[in-house]
Amino acid sequence: MTMNANTAMNATQSSLVGQLLIAMPGMPDPRFEKSVVYMCAHSDDGAMGLVINRALDAITFPALLEQLGIEPATSEVDRIQVLSGGPVETGRGFVLHSHDYRRDSTVVVGRGVALTATIDILRSIADGSGPRRHVMALGYAGWGPGQLDSEIRANGWLNVEADDELVFDPDITTKWHRAMAKIGIDPRMLSDTAGNA
Repeated sequence: MTMNANTAMNATQSSLVGQLLIAMPGMPDPRFEKSVVYMCAHSDDGAMGLVINRALDAITFPALLEQLGIEPATSEVDRIQVLSGGPVETGRGFVLHSHDYRRDSTVVVGRGVALTATIDILRSIADGSGPRRHVMALGYAGWGPGQLDSEIRANGWLNVEADDELVFDPDITTKWHRAMAKIGIDPRMLSDTAGNA
């Protein structure tokens, strides 16, 4: 299939890359209840994002560094949370970060936001030379072709443009409410069922 300019423009306009997905009240999948997901990829081939408001209590960042044989040079690592980025490949690490850190393996995702998934960034964070702002997550949220679009049409998700404060703020407990407020929605006013006019 060939893609003409109009098709390419529509694909670009409908891409959710660099946006936040906000789980609707009544999300049927408990793994995503009140989740805020930063979207890293979204195309006809599927979608990928990182949940940025769910702590992973099973492991701390210092313990993760120890498992990897990385000696931290600063006590700042004690304050870094490890998040559950989603239910796919939960043993794989991803760092969503400010664009002041770039390596060959770094992918610029959105305005001012990049993604690196190699051990080098963990070494850089541990020695104090890493990105100014970052979110560390194990696992990711993934959707097959058309799956996310179907979930959005079924009233499962809202989306809003991401901003650095919401993405990188370590206060994860209020991110869902703040994301809803960003688009002017009071969650108490939402229905968890889709309707037709």
